[in-house]
Amino acid sequence: MDIHGINKHIRLHHTKFGHDTHEHHHNTTVNDYASAVSEYKKTFASKKDVLEQTPDPAVRDLLLHMEQLGIETTFDRFDAQKPQCSFGLAGVCCRNCTMGPCKITPKSTRGVCGADADVIVARNLLRSVVAGVSAHGARGRESMLALKYASEGKIDIPIEGEAKILAVAGAFGLDTGNKTVKELAGEVADILLEDLSRTVPGPHKTLHAFAAKERIKTWAELDILPISPYHEVFESLHRTSTGNDGDWKNLMKQLLRSGVAFAWSSVLGSSIAMDSLFGLPNRSTSRVNTGALEKGYVNIALHGHSPILISEIVKLGRTEEFDELAKANGALGIKFYGICCSGLSSMYRYGGVIPLSNAIGAELILGTGALDLWVADVQDVFPTIMEVANCFKTVVVTTNDSARLPGAEHYGFDHDHSNLDHVPELAGKILNRAIESFANRREVPVHIPQYEIEAEVGFSVEYINRHFGGVKPIAEALKSGKILGIVNLVGCNNPRIVYEKAVVELAEILLKNNVLILTNGCASFPLMKLGYCSIKALEQTGDGLRSFLQDLPPVWHMGECLDNARASALFKAAAEAAEADIKDMPYAFASPEWSNEKGICAALSFRLLGVNSYHCVHTPTQGSDNVTEFMKNGTKEILGSSMIVDVNHIELANQLVADLKEQRKALGWD
Repeated sequence: MDIHGINKHIRLHHTKFGHDTHEHHHNTTVNDYASAVSEYKKTFASKKDVLEQTPDPAVRDLLLHMEQLGIETTFDRFDAQKPQCSFGLAGVCCRNCTMGPCKITPKSTRGVCGADADVIVARNLLRSVVAGVSAHGARGRESMLALKYASEGKIDIPIEGEAKILAVAGAFGLDTGNKTVKELAGEVADILLEDLSRTVPGPHKTLHAFAAKERIKTWAELDILPISPYHEVFESLHRTSTGNDGDWKNLMKQLLRSGVAFAWSSVLGSSIAMDSLFGLPNRSTSRVNTGALEKGYVNIALHGHSPILISEIVKLGRTEEFDELAKANGALGIKFYGICCSGLSSMYRYGGVIPLSNAIGAELILGTGALDLWVADVQDVFPTIMEVANCFKTVVVTTNDSARLPGAEHYGFDHDHSNLDHVPELAGKILNRAIESFANRREVPVHIPQYEIEAEVGFSVEYINRHFGGVKPIAEALKSGKILGIVNLVGCNNPRIVYEKAVVELAEILLKNNVLILTNGCASFPLMKLGYCSIKALEQTGDGLRSFLQDLPPVWHMGECLDNARASALFKAAAEAAEADIKDMPYAFASPEWSNEKGICAALSFRLLGVNSYHCVHTPTQGSDNVTEFMKNGTKEILGSSMIVDVNHIELANQLVADLKEQRKALGWD
């Protein structure tokens, strides 16, 4: 039975969260999720599939190398987990209390408390969403605090984003007369922190300053304007606890409200803090992939999502003092390499930080034996990197109390960030430890697959305004058809899908159809590694897109996963220039290989804008027809967007292109 053809016993009666008085309070009919999930599991990739089909030859090389050494990777563990739990995939397992765990089956249509499949699936999905809200919000708070403390002189970190601070202060309506940049930075930080943690109801200032008025009106009418991420996470956990919200529609309403909080505080608020503190991206060219690893240097990997300490490590590591210290210990110097988003953030701001892999491939990079020290801050750092690191005597250092690893050395912030003023001292300790590790690892064998390419990075709305003199040329290219549409192609990877294949092959189809691609985070790595972030990739685009871009790559690398904020800002600016609402524009969000809570939230953020989302991985909702239908089509009427899921990424790409054409037709552009 195809996952799209699940027999629907329940229909969504009132899209705008209404309650049909003729509808039974509890659904006691269980859909045939077992056969649907069984068919879905048959599509899951294996390690053998990855070896045969992954588009990056360096990945294949390192997978075989690790296998020969007998070292386990994510792909081995995914195979070992098969067959995956059908109840978990369908979202019908509840363990929120200790009367269970409960699962919904034809013989047991309700949990012990009386919750049916709709309620259990909705509760589980909401809890996943607010985990994503807290993930980006927690690491964003670190940057907001650093910005505040830097403005007050409590920590010795330079405030480098003067242009960003002035622009944001203007958007917030702050009085900028006779105030220093530091003073304005402090006021901006206070607003961001207030929006993040507000408990007394009041306007979310960042949202009202930057969101499109049409969207604010829509969200207000739906009653999904948030108080703050802190409140919505708190409230969501409360209402999904024992004996609380038993109305799946009301839970979905809270899910949307939490999504708005995620978009405008956890993402945009965090992005503003980072750009204010560290400055805007710079368009630049970077070496990419394993061939850029060099023996003989003190090689340091930067892995995670928090820029505060990472930025200081990079800056300090480039000083003459540490360069000479490395050379005194027999090294040629110090080099930095990026894993996941901390590396991307440093790369586009400082240059010279070479991106190697997203989170799923981290173990493979450790398997080269070329890394002397691995800095692990927060998020997407898998515990098993310790086992691989130990095989190659690579020192792993953790830097945040939220992300400890057994066996790792810890040089980081206290849980209350009371030692943010120790950043230079901590960075110095970590660099010294890296140099010591280099001296102790000279006999470790190194295996570096020689695959390397150059990629252009550092795109932003600010850069686009400088390059084109504004966003209007993009709007005109959209209207004329030179650009068929714009797609934000992002998302972490998932071993259910052949590693990086869906991202690459979906991109190929989009480019041939003159679609401009924006990218960031984990999905950006294969696009960089395989040449799509290069001007040479214009050879693979349609004539229209090629003639418009001329000296720009057809994939614009906007940074780390937090930089979805840059993509949404471009969507808004181009829509305004085209005098259309975002929901009517030929836009799409695609995360074909998404794998975690932040991924659900990212898609939800763009859905809330009225932008369709496209995926090859199903959300765990198949156990509830109502929630599945709501997630796929229930937001079309109220928000203007749908969720399209197809495990066949080629068909998904073709559907995306067809939908962009329909949007253009509705605008009268074709």
